[in-house]
Amino acid sequence: MALPATLYNFEIELSDTDRGVYQTLALKVARHPSETEDYLVTRVLAYCLELTEGLSFSPGLNEPDEPALSIRDLTGALVAWIEVGVPDAARLHRASKLAPRVAVYTQKESRHLLRALAGERIHRVEALELYALDRGLLTELTARLERRMAFGLSVADRHLFVTIGGTTIDGSVERLEIPNG
Repeated sequence: MALPATLYNFEIELSDTDRGVYQTLALKVARHPSETEDYLVTRVLAYCLELTEGLSFSPGLNEPDEPALSIRDLTGALVAWIEVGVPDAARLHRASKLAPRVAVYTQKESRHLLRALAGERIHRVEALELYALDRGLLTELTARLERRMAFGLSVADRHLFVTIGGTTIDGSVERLEIPNG
């Protein structure tokens, strides 16, 4: 018998000065048993960093051909395909053909993602947005992960400041470039 997903409830006070987004979020996020805690935290942070009208989490493993997050316009057309982790080049090639914008947020060491994509054929590779979240920040957040949690997230110059219970954890979001060749 398959294990059920675990539901997490996040209350987030988002203050993203880079994009002028200030909002209180109440997110219910399902974590599949095969999903790691740092992947879950990365999905939630990516959601905050991408917050805009039409943003949603994917249905999860029930729809393996869907991105971790997507942005759709009012007609339902795909505007952005947002992956988490280390997707392979074939998946990003397909995504770049389906969506005008493709972004990846990785919780792994950036070299793993860059090595996986270097020299691979990806449609519109020059437009691909790759971001690595600070490993120390993710480690601290996963250590504090609870099924119900509230925190403040401030973003300034692609630097994240997460305040949980009077403690502030910070880390950067690094923009990555796929090496030529």
